[in-house]
Amino acid sequence: MLNLFVAAGAFLAINVFSLMIAGWRIWPCLGPQPRTPYRPPVSVVIPLCGLEEFSRETLESAFGLDWPDYEVIFCVADAKDAVIPLIEEVRQRHPAISATILVGDDRISANPKLNNCVKGWNAASHEWLVLADSNVLMPRDYLIRLMAAWQSDTGLVCSTPLGSRPYGFWAEVECAFLNAHQARWQYAGEALGFGFAQGKSMLWRKSMLDAHGGIQALASQIAEDAAATKLVRSLGLKVHLVSAPFEQPLGTRTFRDVWGRQCRWARLRRVTFPQFFSPEILLGVVPPLLLSVIAAIVAGHSVLAIAALVAIAAYLPELVLVHRKNWYLSRWSLIAMFTRDLLLPIIWVRSWLAGSADWRGNRMSIGSQESRLETGALLPLASTS
Repeated sequence: MLNLFVAAGAFLAINVFSLMIAGWRIWPCLGPQPRTPYRPPVSVVIPLCGLEEFSRETLESAFGLDWPDYEVIFCVADAKDAVIPLIEEVRQRHPAISATILVGDDRISANPKLNNCVKGWNAASHEWLVLADSNVLMPRDYLIRLMAAWQSDTGLVCSTPLGSRPYGFWAEVECAFLNAHQARWQYAGEALGFGFAQGKSMLWRKSMLDAHGGIQALASQIAEDAAATKLVRSLGLKVHLVSAPFEQPLGTRTFRDVWGRQCRWARLRRVTFPQFFSPEILLGVVPPLLLSVIAAIVAGHSVLAIAALVAIAAYLPELVLVHRKNWYLSRWSLIAMFTRDLLLPIIWVRSWLAGSADWRGNRMSIGSQESRLETGALLPLASTS
């Protein structure tokens, strides 16, 4: 019985420790701007597929960056994509910014986003290049923060997405997944020397990647960020994160949206980094809660009181982190965090049993030794398990 309480306390202590590291490492939103005396020309490559709820706003943000010289390259796979007229409209309002629209699809992998980026990478004019998702809301200091994070041992600078503006309960749950869970663990891992790439925003030195296979090297894994992590580590370099993550406005989300996205990401982590993914079953409130409840029943203590203490120990530090970093917080946040933690073990189990996922209308089969698009040819990948 005592051992169960000790184990539960250990899980809670690890949770608090990770929150403390993340709190120390991450700057608050709207915090001071980092110093970047070196401001070289930069190419920003943005793959797009269809219209999204905040497409106009995110497109506009790419034209308002505080940087002396940069170009924006928009990549679209389908010439009939409805996002192209919107890009043209926004581009016409900002004639001073060099912007190009490239259309076409280079099938180098089973990853539709990576395929869409190839033409942009090849067309980029500058040594410094950012691959940025279309739903990233770029602040004016976007390039400043990316460049400021580059150090002497850096091979890649990234940012996790910071969920904001959720409309509806399931969007609140998505916020809970992205912010004090995903971002917290990524920043804690980076601070401890285990930096992982995140595909939302990736700052590269183009010559470095070109010298080691170019953007095609990122096709060695089904997830380009996993391939980037392994490549950077193989060169004896590190993945570093920006001082504070960049915002991703969420808008409306359904349970199906959240479930599909989280299952896909979990499956990708399971296939590309199984040694790090396996312990994820121990994250969240479920393990310490179950251990404590069992111990309380055996000892004859109040189950309700013990469960309440565990919940306070798990969620109060998380709520403090969210508040202190000026992240999204509402009256639904606590319930959303608890819902997230109930889903975590279910998603973890599913990732070992199911290998298919949807990505913007593309059916993907994600396997340890091979992955494919439903409409494309089988593409072998390096074995990861």
